Amino acid sequence: MIGNISAGLFSGGVPPFSGTVDYLVVAGGGASGGNIVGLNGGGGGGGAGGLRSTVTATGGGGSLESALSLSASTNYTITVGAGGAGVTADDGSSGSNSVFSTITATGGGGGGRAASTSYEGLTGGSSGGDGGTGSPRGSGTSGTANQGFAGSKSGSYSGGAGGGAGVAGSNPPNNSSGGNGGNGVAVSITGSSVYYAGGGGGGDFAGTLSSGGLGGGAGGSTTVGNAATVNTGGGGGGAGYLGAGGAGGVAGGAGGSGIVILRWTTGTITIGAGLTGSTTTSGGYKIATITAGTGNVSWA
Repeated sequence: MIGNISAGLFSGGVPPFSGTVDYLVVAGGGASGGNIVGLNGGGGGGGAGGLRSTVTATGGGGSLESALSLSASTNYTITVGAGGAGVTADDGSSGSNSVFSTITATGGGGGGRAASTSYEGLTGGSSGGDGGTGSPRGSGTSGTANQGFAGSKSGSYSGGAGGGAGVAGSNPPNNSSGGNGGNGVAVSITGSSVYYAGGGGGGDFAGTLSSGGLGGGAGGSTTVGNAATVNTGGGGGGAGYLGAGGAGGVAGGAGGSGIVILRWTTGTITIGAGLTGSTTTSGGYKIATITAGTGNVSWA
């Protein structure tokens, strides 16, 4: 939606902008690692996008952030980060950063590819899980402070899990089943409690399928990785081992795109060209939800 959003009438006119804006900024989630043709192993789950919030809870176990004091008739940049792309025979792509004014949430780290010398999950807001390699390796890669948690190590053949904004990815329960993705964080900025930024589950070798973390993370697969939920910043689910003898050669699951949600009390917002968004009201607050694009917002 582009253009002015009416804030309603107040003593014959629109009440002035309150100047204080709460935010939830979630980056794009990382994709999971893929599986290489002819080699064993499940790909590591994608790490969730970094999460920064002034309401309910923020990512990485940090303290709530402070609302921004903004000025009327001033442009403030917003970017909604895309989720990482899943590829075959390689580490998953990391997600892209999301931005609101001076606040940047870091894209989730891609999961490590299976059966590769480059098995480690990539660093991000939350980090990707390690890929299965034929022997237990790795120790998990740390996430970004106050945004997300670490991915987990792999099993011998199963993929490690992506970290979530709320907790780290779980280690695989055995050498064949992927680890469960770390849960995200529940935030009530819209008036309802919603989980965001869950990590992706590790890819399966020959065991029980892993689950994605609460907040859009995708569970692991026996074949092509599962995609995370859009506008949650969830991590993609790990690609699995395919067929006897390590046929492999399947892509990891894509990460979920991020989101930016803003909350204030009075005034009118303009959502500029290049952004996709909508507005609503809840509990005496005005709320703008931006789901895609790059552009500016301003208030009056």
